[in-house]
Amino acid sequence: MRKKIVAGNWKMNLDLNQGEKLLKELLEKKINQEVTTVIAPPYIHLSSFRELISNSTIKLAAQNCHQQENGAYTGEISIGMLKSVGVEYVIVGHSERREYFLEDSLALSFKVTNLINQGMNPIYCCGETLSQRKDGDHFSVIKKQIEQGLFQLNEMELSQCIIAYEPVWAIGTGETATPEQAQEIHHHIRKTIANQYGEIIANLIPILYGGSVKPNNAKELFSCSDIDGGLIGGAALNASSFSDIINSF
Repeated sequence: MRKKIVAGNWKMNLDLNQGEKLLKELLEKKINQEVTTVIAPPYIHLSSFRELISNSTIKLAAQNCHQQENGAYTGEISIGMLKSVGVEYVIVGHSERREYFLEDSLALSFKVTNLINQGMNPIYCCGETLSQRKDGDHFSVIKKQIEQGLFQLNEMELSQCIIAYEPVWAIGTGETATPEQAQEIHHHIRKTIANQYGEIIANLIPILYGGSVKPNNAKELFSCSDIDGGLIGGAALNASSFSDIINSF
């Protein structure tokens, strides 16, 4: 049975005091223990947050990493540094990283491989823009992102990965793919993996939906057969809404 995962991507929001307040509020909530709950705050919060969550089931993620272990890369954070402060998951290739920092799937494949080699779990993001969907290219775009970013892995390595489907046109816009649209793409992703690695491996990989998930639509989205949870943006910045989404399973 695939893991159910809800990951909160805080993006570039909340200073340390605000972040600690939010995390403490979340820790007071009763959340579904059968769901793996992950938070991805800004880098500067990670070390102190490890202490705050030490007696909880909440896991730490980073929003990005550098593919090299060390060196003259001013402003970057290595995988080993993240691991040293208790990070277990790293978001790779979020649409905002692809758009604003021009990261492509081939470059991201190095991050994925190095994360796997250090025992970390990549949350690999894929998704199409509005123009790509309107042009009918969304299936081929996503297939290419999966192939270029993940198909360098063997079966065991791939089983450490989580995939997040983000319809770029639904991130931060208030728009949400219908459950039918989301399920269609999630099934397409799973089929793409099955064609390369077989059905058994494909059915092990959690695939999360990441496009404006809210408490009022989470249950319907999570009820789809190929949707295993969510990568949550704005709603993760409120303890009540985030816990409501976690409890939507």
